[in-house]
Amino acid sequence: MPAAREALLDAAFTALVGRPWAGVRMVDVAAAAGVSRQTLYNEFGSKEGLARALVRREADAYLTGIEAALAGPGGADPRERLTAAAQWTVRAADANPLLRAALTGCWTERLPSPEHLGPLPAQRPGAGPDPLPSPGELLGRVRDRAVTLLERDWPAEEAAALGRACETATRLALSCVVAPTGAEDVARLVRGVLPPEGPVPAGPRGSRVRPGSRATGAELNGRRRRAAGR
Repeated sequence: MPAAREALLDAAFTALVGRPWAGVRMVDVAAAAGVSRQTLYNEFGSKEGLARALVRREADAYLTGIEAALAGPGGADPRERLTAAAQWTVRAADANPLLRAALTGCWTERLPSPEHLGPLPAQRPGAGPDPLPSPGELLGRVRDRAVTLLERDWPAEEAAALGRACETATRLALSCVVAPTGAEDVARLVRGVLPPEGPVPAGPRGSRVRPGSRATGAELNGRRRRAAGR
């Protein structure tokens, strides 16, 4: 029952905004979602199962937002796409206490306790065998996804810098979640540590052209070699 499941998760998230998780009652969540309490238990098994599903949904939504930021508009500078992903991290964590806790590992008394968020039992229908991602695992997923989505538009001669740039930008964003600051501040920090020349947008037929230049990547490499031989 996908519609009922989403309605229950929405109701649980809304209830958590107004009261601590310990005060959220299953009967109230079911009533707010417009389904029976039995439907809730059939879907999640227990309050702990509901908590796990809720945190996993917020983590998955965060990763979906990261992918959208990294994809960016066609032809966008990969540096700016990486900056946008860092900004999304800060904005999303600021608006969502569950996501902030998942990113930092800091669970307050208002949220489900960490022991409620362990592995999902593999034998439960519809449950996955893997545990919820730890903060380090979430960071690693963001970094790896950034590398995958940006490498096509990153100059081949600067490939070694891509992994470092993604790692640094991701960790900077997380530091701005731990010690809260604005999205514009994290953008300034990320831009400040990215390679000064920046990635080269892809030009026609796969060539790489810097703004205002007609030179292909091969021509630029030739110029660099000639300059180095002077």
